[in-house]
Amino acid sequence: MSIRHDDGLVRCAWCGDKDPIYIAYHDTEWGVPEWDDQALFEKLILDGFQAGLSWITILKKRDNFRAAFDGFDPAIIAKYSDAKVEALMADAGIVRNRAKITGTIAGAKIWLDIMGAGKGAFTDHLWSFVDGKAVVTSARSMADLLTQDATSQAMSKDLKGRGFKFVGPTICYAFMEAVGMINDHVIDCHRHNQV
Repeated sequence: MSIRHDDGLVRCAWCGDKDPIYIAYHDTEWGVPEWDDQALFEKLILDGFQAGLSWITILKKRDNFRAAFDGFDPAIIAKYSDAKVEALMADAGIVRNRAKITGTIAGAKIWLDIMGAGKGAFTDHLWSFVDGKAVVTSARSMADLLTQDATSQAMSKDLKGRGFKFVGPTICYAFMEAVGMINDHVIDCHRHNQV
C-alpha cells in the first residue's frame, strides 16, 4: 500500500503522512545505495539500536547518537572505557541499553579488523551478499514486503559469527533496505524508479 501525500507524491505507506522527519528520510535516504564504510557501520549500529523499538524513535535521536558516539568513528568507539559506557548509560538523548552500547564497542573493533584489508573492505563485504548490486523488488503493497530472506539470514549468520550483536536476519533485512541493497519501495512510490 502507498499513500498520496498533500504534495501530490505517492510514498510507501510505512512513512505515514504527517511526520516531516520520516517523510524526508523516505525521500532522501531510505533505499539509496550507500557505499561508505563508516556510514554503513553507523546504519548497522542504529538498526541494532532499533531492535524492539520503532525506527522513528531512532531517527529522531540520530543526531544525539552521532554526538554521543563520536560521529560513529569506529577507531574512537573501539577504545571506549567503562567510564564512557557509564556516561552513555546516563545520556537521555540516546537509547540507554547496556547490551547495545557494549555491542557497538565490539562492532567497532570488528569493523577495524575487517578494514585491515583496506579501504572499502567493510562496504565490499556487506555488498557481497547481493553480488555488489541492488536487488529490486516489485512489491505492490506493504503486505508484499518481506521482513527477512535467505540473504539477510546469510548476512546475519556472518556478522554474528564475527561477533556483531543485534544483527538478526530481520535487522539485517531492514539494514539492507535502508542502505539500498534491496529496493523495497513499492512500485507506485515515486522513489521506486529513482533509486
